Amino acid sequence: MLTQPTLGFVLHDVARLLRKRFEQRARDLGLTRSQWQTLAYLSQNEGIHQGGLADIMEIEPITLVRILDKLEARGLVERRQHAADRRIWLLFLTPEAYPLLTEIRGIGEATRAEALAGISDQERIQLLNTLTIMKSNLLEACRLPVDGKEASHG
Repeated sequence: MLTQPTLGFVLHDVARLLRKRFEQRARDLGLTRSQWQTLAYLSQNEGIHQGGLADIMEIEPITLVRILDKLEARGLVERRQHAADRRIWLLFLTPEAYPLLTEIRGIGEATRAEALAGISDQERIQLLNTLTIMKSNLLEACRLPVDGKEASHG
């Protein structure tokens, strides 16, 4: 008996295949997935401190430090000391990062176009709205206890 795939499996497969196709297209950029993701997140949060960016990306601060070290060595990211607290480093993109970000965004657009081929604009809007509601529902649910146990906030 053939069973229908579940929502979780389909969402997981779609996300995995989007990443795989993006990585195929981005291979010549010479960046790892974690490096281009860091650049993308930083482009939306310039001036943030390292710990804040790690939180947004949901990775350990030490992992982010390693990624930033490599991006800084390539001249794509710079750390600047906080004016009031010398222990805090604020993160900024260098001018060299912007053309690369433009290329990354173009690859993202092309990958999404492939994934959404044959889906009408109205269906695309509805899909995004539905997924956004699901995300909101799950974020709220993750704040609630499960079976009398404390919910994880990590």
